[in-house]
Amino acid sequence: MPHERELDRIREAHRPGRIRVRLERPPPYNYLGDSILGAIDGLVTTFAVVAGAVGGGLGDAVILVLGFANLIADGFSMAVSNYLSSKSERDQVAHARAQEAMHIELAPEGQREELRQVVMRLGIRGECLERVTDAIAADRQRWIETIVGAQTNLPTRGVRPLRAGVTTFGSFVLLGTIPLLPFVLPWLEEWEVPMSALLTLCAFFAVGVAKGMVLNRSLLLSGGETLLTGGVAAVLAYAVGAWLRGVVGA
Repeated sequence: MPHERELDRIREAHRPGRIRVRLERPPPYNYLGDSILGAIDGLVTTFAVVAGAVGGGLGDAVILVLGFANLIADGFSMAVSNYLSSKSERDQVAHARAQEAMHIELAPEGQREELRQVVMRLGIRGECLERVTDAIAADRQRWIETIVGAQTNLPTRGVRPLRAGVTTFGSFVLLGTIPLLPFVLPWLEEWEVPMSALLTLCAFFAVGVAKGMVLNRSLLLSGGETLLTGGVAAVLAYAVGAWLRGVVGA
């Protein structure tokens, strides 16, 4: 049960005026998912390179070259993929809007029946069903948005593909640099590997905690899940590197 301050905040957010403003100006697209995805993937892939190289007995110079090359190339690839995916969703919604507008022009009665069935799926029946259908159909743009939202299950506004891609790349590079930091700091000589592992595991846990704070989940559980993901990836990469070193050495 939320404490009194949280209850007051919830009640205040649900006053008629606040609700009206919130619905008239819906929140922008949340780039948190892009940030978290980029951060986790940057940590996983870069530390996997470090762990694999260490397991394979490679030197610090090779680790830095492989690490930074992977950081930029994989980060760019992930950013482009996210950009294209977001752009595809936006184009799909735009195409669906154009299709619905054309269908309303060519088959208005059929489109009204489609709208009626969409409204019916909300549990509205009888005379109220007809009134709600008429009210939505009276505004063409609202009519189109209602049908598109029901058919595509995609966000109908807010996403900016370029910003989504840049957000992913930025968080990927920023967090992905952490496993490599000990290898560029001269005073950590001979301690690069344990410090890289420690910093990376702390970063995994911090990203998980941040995700838990935003999603209102258990901070310990969210941090632990992310930490486990990175730990497993690192162990696998190290094992593969050690195995290949044994095979090549043999």
